[in-house]
Amino acid sequence: MPDTHATPDPTLDRLLRHMAWANADVVARLAAQPLETLALTAPQNEWSAGRILAHLLNAAQGYASRMAGVPRPPDVETPTSAAELAELGARLAAMDASLRTQATEPDVLVSHPNPARGQDLRSTILAQAIHHATEHRAQIAGALATNGNDAIDLDAIDLWEFADNHG
Repeated sequence: MPDTHATPDPTLDRLLRHMAWANADVVARLAAQPLETLALTAPQNEWSAGRILAHLLNAAQGYASRMAGVPRPPDVETPTSAAELAELGARLAAMDASLRTQATEPDVLVSHPNPARGQDLRSTILAQAIHHATEHRAQIAGALATNGNDAIDLDAIDLWEFADNHG
């Protein structure tokens, strides 16, 4: 059965699939840790691992809803329970899938909800979504690592690992 979500650009499609896979891996690794792990922060950064993860989802919701031309869903709060983390993970997976679907559309200018921000090409929004997620996965890993927790190994979720596991 053909993959109906595949984008016309195989490189972009691989990057979006990697992003979703790596995001899901980080959520799963956090879920396997004591709940207090979500409160860990890196030096000079007041944002906890849980808050960074919530921000990652909130931004993805903004990118996906902007390209779909629909209102942005309400922001999620920092997860404080296993159930909230699971719900956040499910919503993040849905947003990652939505971004991949949006990548099948023509690369046209999309208006920002704030008229002062103007317009951006879909490809710019998608590239920002990918880079943004990568940045924040690294921040979460750093918050854990500086507190002696090595649950998230960034080398285990890089593109090489993705290629080894998913072709």
